[in-house]
Amino acid sequence: MLKEAVYHRPKDNYAYVCTRSELHIQIRTKKDDIKRVTLLHGDPYDWDRKQWQPTTMAMKKSGSDQLFDYWFAAVTPPFKRFRYGFILDDGSETACYTEKGFYEEPPVDDTAYYFAFPFMNEADIFRAPEWVKDTVWYQIFPERFANGNKDNDPVNVIPWGSEAPSPSNFFGGDLEGVIQKVPYLKELGISGIYFTPIFKAYSNHKYDTIDYLEIDPQFGTKETLKKLIEVCHENGIKVMLDAVFNHSGFYFPQFQDVLENGENSRFKNWFHVHEFPLVTEPQPNYDTFAFTPLMPKLKTENPEVKEYLLSVGRYWVKEFDIDGWRLDVANEVDHAFWREFRREVKSLKHDLYILGEVWHDAMPWLRGDQFDAVMNYPFMTNILNLFAKESISVKEFVENMTSVIHMYPKNANEVAFNLVGSHDTARILTLCDEDIDRVKQVFTVLLTFIGSPCIYYGDEIGITGEMDPGCRKCMVWEKEEQNRDLFEHVQKLVRIRGEQPLLANDGDLRFISDGSDDGCLVYTKSDSGKNAVVILNTSSEAVNYTVPVDVRGKTVMNLFEDKEIAISGDKLELSLPGKGFAILLLY
Repeated sequence: MLKEAVYHRPKDNYAYVCTRSELHIQIRTKKDDIKRVTLLHGDPYDWDRKQWQPTTMAMKKSGSDQLFDYWFAAVTPPFKRFRYGFILDDGSETACYTEKGFYEEPPVDDTAYYFAFPFMNEADIFRAPEWVKDTVWYQIFPERFANGNKDNDPVNVIPWGSEAPSPSNFFGGDLEGVIQKVPYLKELGISGIYFTPIFKAYSNHKYDTIDYLEIDPQFGTKETLKKLIEVCHENGIKVMLDAVFNHSGFYFPQFQDVLENGENSRFKNWFHVHEFPLVTEPQPNYDTFAFTPLMPKLKTENPEVKEYLLSVGRYWVKEFDIDGWRLDVANEVDHAFWREFRREVKSLKHDLYILGEVWHDAMPWLRGDQFDAVMNYPFMTNILNLFAKESISVKEFVENMTSVIHMYPKNANEVAFNLVGSHDTARILTLCDEDIDRVKQVFTVLLTFIGSPCIYYGDEIGITGEMDPGCRKCMVWEKEEQNRDLFEHVQKLVRIRGEQPLLANDGDLRFISDGSDDGCLVYTKSDSGKNAVVILNTSSEAVNYTVPVDVRGKTVMNLFEDKEIAISGDKLELSLPGKGFAILLLY
């Protein structure tokens, strides 16, 4: 038994309150080392004749990655107090693992040996807005989506789609254009819009804010935004705006004051200035986003800066009834600021969605006191590596995705912002070498997995493009130039997800094949006797696949083809074309 590989701590994703009555416990062991794990647990005050009276329950193996096995148990402590340890069995040896270490026999003379969950306080439950679980997002880069009002075009506007996107060209996309295209979003099945920044800024991407309290004139007015939000809400669509609080733009008035007045500026402590006077070349002598002098970093621990930005967060919630804030470069802002930000905006709208841009393990931001979710870039990386770049095997995908799932509590995974493309990445069709079948598989996983999926504008009709700025092309509105087959594929997946709660976030996900023999990726989502099974043939060759699930006495529906599958005997066999897929419901 490799005891040094065993890991648990009563915190974060290893022990957390899931609901008012349910506690989730997880432990990690070396892959293929431990055969069984039993949870030894009890109330810390349950004693008889000077001996603690614990009970036991078997833990289930919830997944394996390249190095570790993960074991899981859900328990309901009757008095919300909990002491516990683990009995590990490798087939030839058993050991009791506690907070104080390993023992041959479980000690029962003192509960201090054991891990403690002192009390299941309701205030500590991770609570994200319920509506997010069922939302399908659509990311819009406003400058490139639709031009609905030519009267507010920038002076240097060029005809729509007339040339390749660049860091400096403008095509005139605006908020009125989005309003006019809400019927299109409804047709696709969208229930949430994530806008990249819409506040006054110098660039076409607007991540260099000049005024956080004004709509950029090229996008419209505050009245236009109010109309947009009203129309979206009438059509069941939530609206999330982008907050750039890590840094301002170069032409932010407070930064211009520091440039002009140096040490005499009343705003000199709003930024991370190394020395005066400020210089931008060859490298800025003030902290910035990356190394660009055009985005000076804000000092969010400064009380004046903090209050200014908090007032911005409150303003757009209170006055415009937005449904969410996406927080740019969120991992570079101090945790104390985000805790206060959450309190402020949630006090105005308790079910506001707070989404942080964090590209790595984000557990420090997902403890219920800061964000509701982060952009799930580890999810995206694995999807792209398997289907687009074809650089990993199905087995590696399953192992990698198992790691991603076990990074966070179940509550957080259900509202994770899953994406396969954005304004910061190459287009999914380009990454898939313009192979539509591979793109269809990508969307099939995106729209049947745990979490809240997001579609980057135009990906559903086959827009191509390399990395920024290539991925920021104008939306194509001429139907004859759209890939309508891909559109209908995505549209059908969105509809099925809405009709079948198991394909959203009602079921427990489990991989049931690692593709070692046949190249098929298979996972199930199960709940209350129902099973949804998603099967993807990653090979270019057709396969006859025997689905590894018990179908005895079951009705089996092919959800994508909307037909019942006849079963002969106790096995379910499918013929899948190369790069094909199936979505089944068993009940």
